[in-house]
Amino acid sequence: MPTPLEKARMEPDSMKARILASARRIFGHYGYHGTTTRIIASEVGIDISTLYYHWGEKADLYEAVIMDIAEDLRQLLRKVEKCIHERPLKERLNISIDMVTDYLFDHPEISNLILLRYFSKTRREMKWDDRLPEFLTDIARSMGLHETDGTVSNMAKMRILAMMNSIYNFVSGQDFFRSTLQVSREEYIPLAKETLKFMLIPAFTGRK
Repeated sequence: MPTPLEKARMEPDSMKARILASARRIFGHYGYHGTTTRIIASEVGIDISTLYYHWGEKADLYEAVIMDIAEDLRQLLRKVEKCIHERPLKERLNISIDMVTDYLFDHPEISNLILLRYFSKTRREMKWDDRLPEFLTDIARSMGLHETDGTVSNMAKMRILAMMNSIYNFVSGQDFFRSTLQVSREEYIPLAKETLKFMLIPAFTGRK
């Protein structure tokens, strides 16, 4: 029997999917503790009892949001992997940075939710935390940062974390950074991408 999240993803026009989409935006803006089910219900234009019928308590909906973005990131990684397969590392990084940053700028709640997850806790453990090591390992392998036996060291995972955190911060901090630089969003995005490439490509390829 499909889970509520699976039903929402299978039926993007359904009430479940509408609630999930609003919850992603609101949790991404206010965080877990700053969001209430009443705020989400109000944005969707439904009674709070309807929200509870489809998703249960706030923690249930938050966990669904986290799992939803985890699946989105998994699908993104597959697309990136198809594009970079067997290319030289510099090309892999160049393409990956473009694809990942473009996607995250289009879905800024993902970066916000991930960064907020670092610094805020709920009373309930989230399944996303179990999937993060798998993501890091997959990304490291796609970049060729694994050992000859296929294992991925903690140092390689830390370097992937450094790369991803750089991207998340440029996306989540865009309003502050744009204000500082006094540039439009259209100007900021290519600046962010080129800056990420300036920092990350030499770091991973070993070129000065």
